[in-house]
Amino acid sequence: MEFRPCIDIHNGKVKQIVGASLTDQGNHAVENYVAAADAAFFARLYKKDKIRGGHVILLNAKESEYYEATKMQAKEALRAYRGGLQAGGGITAENAEEFLQAGASHVIVTSYVFQGGRIHLRHLQKIKETVGREHLVLDLSCRKRGGAYYIVTDRWQKFTDVAVEEALLDELAGYCDEFLIHAVDVEGKAGGIEAELAEKLGTWGKIPITYAGGVGNFEDLKKIRELGKNRLNVTIGSALDLFGGSMPYEEVLSFVNGSEG
Repeated sequence: MEFRPCIDIHNGKVKQIVGASLTDQGNHAVENYVAAADAAFFARLYKKDKIRGGHVILLNAKESEYYEATKMQAKEALRAYRGGLQAGGGITAENAEEFLQAGASHVIVTSYVFQGGRIHLRHLQKIKETVGREHLVLDLSCRKRGGAYYIVTDRWQKFTDVAVEEALLDELAGYCDEFLIHAVDVEGKAGGIEAELAEKLGTWGKIPITYAGGVGNFEDLKKIRELGKNRLNVTIGSALDLFGGSMPYEEVLSFVNGSEG
């Protein structure tokens, strides 16, 4: 298990939000925390502590009046920690290089590959060829429906017909370096993890996976370690004291490094 930090940017500010509340209309989201510091501040902190693989996520659509401010914040973070952070949110084969040039180690892709409810393998192949498998993370963030976890796109509002199953992970692993998977229904609520999803992902465990969603305390971290067979990396958002929560950042680092828990 590794701690993978996050820098979520919405309307030009670093925030923690309730994931399922995010909408394009009115640039609205239910906010748990709005940071006074800018994105580069958090990037420098993660660099100082040598934490790699965190994700910088642009939460505004390209059509939003706030998109340029959000992108500027993202790029400042990437420049502050070159090679240490991944960038996601509206990434396509056409703009991916812009974020890699700004300093991202990887680009994170969802909606470009999953559109109209299905996988577009032509797009997937194109972005793999554009950035290289070693620089690509596929975001398979999902919500539960009818007993299965389905990938959701467009700021987690649109369901696809693509379920997160072992066969899918096997197929997609040949295109990317890692997976990022938010359990969207519990994202931003700090009320407990999606245990079934964590166990499913840990059982597969063939390339790195970062699990995000619902972590509210150290018992949740222990569950992820156990259910994920110590194979899952973890993101903590609203529960972290950096973002107004109760889990001390330094204690989280100690836990994932094995000196606590």
